[in-house]
Amino acid sequence: MIIHVVSSGETLWQIANRYNANLNSIVQVNELANPNQLVIGQSIVVPSPSTSHVVKAGETLWLIAQQYDVSVNAIIRANQLQNPNLLYQGTRLIIPPITHIVQPGQSLWQIATRYSTTIQAIVNENQIQDPNLIHAGTSLLIPRRKPTIDVNAYTYQANEAAAARSINEVGHLLTYLSPFAYMITETGTLEPFPDSQAIAAAYSKRAVPMMSITNFTSTSLGSNLAHTILASPELSERVLTNALQVMDEKGYLGLNIDFENVLPEDRENYNQFLQRAVDRLHPRGYFVSTAVAPKTSGAQTGLLYTAHDYEAHGRIADFVVLMTYEWGYRLGPPRAISPIDQMRRVVEYAVSVMHPKKIFLGFQIYARDWTLPHVQGQSARTFGIQSAVNLAIRHGATIQYDEKAQSPFFRYVDDQGRQHEVWFEDARSAQAKFDLVKEFNLAGISYWALGYSYPQNWALLEDNFNIRKLI
Repeated sequence: MIIHVVSSGETLWQIANRYNANLNSIVQVNELANPNQLVIGQSIVVPSPSTSHVVKAGETLWLIAQQYDVSVNAIIRANQLQNPNLLYQGTRLIIPPITHIVQPGQSLWQIATRYSTTIQAIVNENQIQDPNLIHAGTSLLIPRRKPTIDVNAYTYQANEAAAARSINEVGHLLTYLSPFAYMITETGTLEPFPDSQAIAAAYSKRAVPMMSITNFTSTSLGSNLAHTILASPELSERVLTNALQVMDEKGYLGLNIDFENVLPEDRENYNQFLQRAVDRLHPRGYFVSTAVAPKTSGAQTGLLYTAHDYEAHGRIADFVVLMTYEWGYRLGPPRAISPIDQMRRVVEYAVSVMHPKKIFLGFQIYARDWTLPHVQGQSARTFGIQSAVNLAIRHGATIQYDEKAQSPFFRYVDDQGRQHEVWFEDARSAQAKFDLVKEFNLAGISYWALGYSYPQNWALLEDNFNIRKLI
């Protein structure tokens, strides 16, 4: 896949022609409502055996060529570089595909072994009809090695049928699916909610259903509720007993514990609750995961952070979801919702106290629209990524890109003359997050949340990773 950023006056036909790509394929993968309407700064994913690379500080062409297993000259030709020794940080390079010319007597098995790939991957990449019949002199595209990760997605769609549709659309790219959420009560019971269709859809896509329990809602912090449960061994056990009953009845295979706004004095109580959960669930063959606030150090304090003990969660739970989003809070001022520089700080701390293969990077897949000037407490509108792109097109807004946050944004004036600022995600910001997962060798990605259209993300996810399936 190639990521292309639209310049002034560019058409989709010109973009397709530049990369020798099929125009209809570009329309399809980006779900472009009107191929004739593009805006400056819009990112376009171009289906191609080539890929993109953004030059980092200190990189040379030789280092980049080594990383992608191609020659320096191949990169020079693909990008028509006049001075190969002069690379600028932030430049987006096209990396050509790996090709192999079949030699007399060579088999696909020999070729796959040479490039540390599989016969099936080569067959799929080249649409080979008969793997036993390949001719000398044939040029084959060799798929690049991709890391294998786990992918979780939460869904809180109120409409059961809509939730099932979202899962059916992207479930082939999910390892886990977590309907959100069973609300605990002060008596240790769990408030039921309709999740049967979501669970059925998850199983149909071989995504492991993961039950989620929580203490908060959009209108209640849940601090006192969490204290009531965590401070009482009896109530803690009752919550777990009720969770196990739901899991047995509905077919959940694991539990995700998302207690937020936990009082600082309940830190150790929370750790003990997690240990109780593991002690109860592991013998039954169930796994336990947690979701934690985005901390950047063990000394970070506050209602969101103190009680989330990263070292303990990483030691006790099977895996941990970093909720690396909501810097651009709906009630706060406009800013990137998931700025990569802040996400990196969280990951750097997390890997210092827990194994990277227990860490899921949180990835929000929605946009926010703030009215300007921002008034304290005024709520931003939350909606889908694709809707944000269409909004920019409708208003003819130039999409800008914050290099530090690795996040796109734009401004527009509505029909009432009010100014707005919109922060969202695009192909570039998704790729930056995927690169972070690769850099730190994390277990995977956790999406918050299904129900928002973001086609570029799913195309790039599949292009970057193999997704593990457990059922």
